[in-house]
Amino acid sequence: MSLIPAHIQSLVLDMDGVLWTGDRPIGDLPGLFSTLAKRGLKVCLATNNASRTPDQYLERLRGFGVNGLKGWQIVTSAHALANEMSKHLPHKGKVYVIGEAGLRQSLTESGFSVVDEDHFGDTQEIVAVAAGLDHDISFAKLRRATLLIRQGLPFYGTNPDRTFPTPEGLIPGVGAFLALLVTASEVEPIVVGKPAPFMLNLACERLGTTPQETLVVGDRLETDIAGGQAAGCPVAVVLSGVSTRSMAESWKPTPDIIAPDLATLIG
Repeated sequence: MSLIPAHIQSLVLDMDGVLWTGDRPIGDLPGLFSTLAKRGLKVCLATNNASRTPDQYLERLRGFGVNGLKGWQIVTSAHALANEMSKHLPHKGKVYVIGEAGLRQSLTESGFSVVDEDHFGDTQEIVAVAAGLDHDISFAKLRRATLLIRQGLPFYGTNPDRTFPTPEGLIPGVGAFLALLVTASEVEPIVVGKPAPFMLNLACERLGTTPQETLVVGDRLETDIAGGQAAGCPVAVVLSGVSTRSMAESWKPTPDIIAPDLATLIG
């Protein structure tokens, strides 16, 4: 039996901890997406992880047997970051980036030039620092970013997730990198990922449904659920990732739905 309210027209699903953990799918993903399609529910996938491009996420989903999704259905914090930076830096320019393909592509597509430690030029030309998940993080990158932020350049972060779920357990996330940079620079970043509502607002626009008609599903209370609530959407927390039932039940405001996993939620 489905736990999804009858008035819901679309779902915004987090990925890590909801659809998969590490390289393992959570449940029968092809069957779940097929059920959603049969019920006429539209879907957008929204993740704080800015390391991959939409095409890379679609390829990963195909590896799990999920076909038919389109690039517009993938929204990452990299999209939200590039969108916000475009508003505040309309003349664009060079951005010093700690991050991977997803963040780099979003910034480039928005008209910015990406600069990193391997291709570093005149600091006078750099207009901002942007930090996301970087599996090749190094002291040199953190050092350079700290110096630029201390020079007064705007400092953006993709998301505040302090940890990242893997089959072996939780490992450092972007929030851990940002905490180091904040400590070193004494400057707080502009963080655009969940729990900020920017990414979820963008997802609703792409789906063509109002926040009230859009169910946000995630495993992290402090980001997915708080972000959905900030965007004015009903929210469902699944216990297949980071949050436990006791954590979910004590969260205020209380999530609209608490489910063991996505399969139970969909029914």
